[in-house]
Amino acid sequence: MARYSLVLACALAALVCRAQSPNQPSNLAAILSFETDHPGGAPGGWGSNPPGSVHVDDRIVHGGKWSARIERPQDTSGGLSGITKVVPMDFQGKRLEMRGFLRTEEVTGFVGMWMREDGERSGMEFDNMQNRQLKGTHDWQEYSISIPVNAEAKQLFFGVFVTGTGKVWADDLQLLVDGKPVWEAPRREIPKTVLDTDHEFDAGSGIALTELTPVQIENLATLGKVWGFLKYHHPLVTGGQRHWDYDLFRAMPAVLAAPDRAAANAALVKWIDGLGVPEACKPCATMETGATHLRPALEWLGDPTFLNPDLSRRLRAIYTNRPANGKQFYLSLMPGAGNPEFRHELTYTNMKPGDAGLQILAAYRFWNIIEYWYPYRDVLGEKWDDVLRQSIPKIALAKTAEGYQRELMALIARVHDTHANLWSSLNARPPVGACRLPVNVRFVENRPVVTGFASAEAEKATGLKTGDIITDLDGVPVSRLLETWTPYYADSNDAARLRDIGSAMTRGACGETKLGIRRESQQLSLTASRVPPAGLNLSAGSTHDLPGETFRRLSDDVAYLKLSSIKIADVRRYIDAAAGTKGLVIDIRNYPSEFVVFVLGQLLVDRPTPFATFTRGDLSNPGAFHWDWQPTILTPQWPHYSGKVVILVDEVSQSQAEYTTMAFRTAPGAKVVGSTTAGADGNVSQIPLPGGLRSMILKAAVLSFL
Repeated sequence: MARYSLVLACALAALVCRAQSPNQPSNLAAILSFETDHPGGAPGGWGSNPPGSVHVDDRIVHGGKWSARIERPQDTSGGLSGITKVVPMDFQGKRLEMRGFLRTEEVTGFVGMWMREDGERSGMEFDNMQNRQLKGTHDWQEYSISIPVNAEAKQLFFGVFVTGTGKVWADDLQLLVDGKPVWEAPRREIPKTVLDTDHEFDAGSGIALTELTPVQIENLATLGKVWGFLKYHHPLVTGGQRHWDYDLFRAMPAVLAAPDRAAANAALVKWIDGLGVPEACKPCATMETGATHLRPALEWLGDPTFLNPDLSRRLRAIYTNRPANGKQFYLSLMPGAGNPEFRHELTYTNMKPGDAGLQILAAYRFWNIIEYWYPYRDVLGEKWDDVLRQSIPKIALAKTAEGYQRELMALIARVHDTHANLWSSLNARPPVGACRLPVNVRFVENRPVVTGFASAEAEKATGLKTGDIITDLDGVPVSRLLETWTPYYADSNDAARLRDIGSAMTRGACGETKLGIRRESQQLSLTASRVPPAGLNLSAGSTHDLPGETFRRLSDDVAYLKLSSIKIADVRRYIDAAAGTKGLVIDIRNYPSEFVVFVLGQLLVDRPTPFATFTRGDLSNPGAFHWDWQPTILTPQWPHYSGKVVILVDEVSQSQAEYTTMAFRTAPGAKVVGSTTAGADGNVSQIPLPGGLRSMILKAAVLSFL
């Protein structure tokens, strides 16, 4: 999708450590040069993700004893890997600069240093080197980015990242204000929020549970809906005057102790009354009447079987009295892209396993984000209220970190969004294990087929052959394993789910495993060894385009162009080379290496061609989404390709690949050929969750004009 630079910044900003004052020169200077202690082999003082992709290096350095090394093999989770830090913007100046030395090795995406200033909205100032497209292999070289110092900014996020595959080393970073170290800049005070002054539950929620009765589960479900409604509608909460997580922990004991629904409703009435009476709205919010995709699902506010009259009356009064200023303390809409940015959401990285209050908070936070800020909630396929009720006891009563993460995965998976996973915790998703078979597996006609090998010796070592169908693992039929694993895979459709299961299904404990396979007409039993992934080439078979050159003529009449290695600078050359052919095959059974929707798409159309429009959320009416009727358009440019266009897609085609397909299929006579794509077309929003976890959701519904 467009505006991917903002999405990259959002992804990295979710990985930060606790903010530290930059006015500590020895501390920050050592962190920037990677000369601090390095717990677990990761750079000290930095946030990093995904696990295992970031290390300190004492062999390849620019200066001092250490550098940071970021690695992305083909099977690395998420769209990027990097190091990230956040510091308060408690300094004054005109220009903020980040300098540093970078070294790259076989980078297929791009490498960037980045900075982002946040205040009441995200991305007030931003740069990430995306326009420089630093990739490939390069020795140490100093790079620099700079942005204005925004007087309204409160936090600075910065770091180094890499997309695609490859390695990057970073060393001797500097953070400068008007040419001097940031800790030498004049100080300024940052206004405090309620999150800085309310510390009652900093050590944990204080809520421990060993079981939940049916009455408690029902009452907790009611609390979750009421808490979420108030979070996005009550002026004292939307105005940032209440620490809403901690208010939940204040209300929860009375709800848990309530013997029935009536007592729980009465406890909620008392809680709401205790918040104080907000000022009357001047003016009050109203709902738009035209171009509305979804309206808020608030019929429950007047449902007497769910709420008693007193509670219903108070909630409806709060809804009627919501102000029209569109202010939301716990989120904002990013400029341009319109992504909801879930700010002021604490991640509780020091959360102890079994803290039932914080675990319930995680369920409530995610559930209500879907309820009010997810444009596809009308096609979830089941009642979202039932999902909350069913998920609460499983998440609340989880006793281990891994169990808590898996139950959150199960909740997230019920959104059926390929982007919405628990990306911080994929190692906890079944099957678990540090090793895997050195083979590539793809589901073909719903059966797991060996399609390649991860090392030259793997075929001989495992006894497997390309085309083998795996029927069972360690004596368990694959069909039964799929039933066990499927609830934890958050994908939009079966094609994407089987794709993800196929890439993970041979994981497990290191050592021998027994396999049942179907080879042609024979049923065979084999014993093979799972091995550590280090040193394996896991990229084989991960995309399905043709090996070799990006562009070629398959015949005098047919040209072929794959997007996995396309370069913007060469697009016009490709189209010139395709001149005279009757057809151009554009292979998007991959993820485009560069964003070519417009630079290539405009050469395929012969008139201004709209191809998509998007929904936007409504800060004054949470739960409402309106169509933006200013469509995204391809404007014809030269050289124009006048032949037929065929676009190849399959389950690997995801997100940007799907958006690109949507644009290109508007070319005259274009045809899309292939199987079901991943169903994740759209920019994303990060969701921070207790335990230092993170998920994502698609930010807008997309309407195609074809």
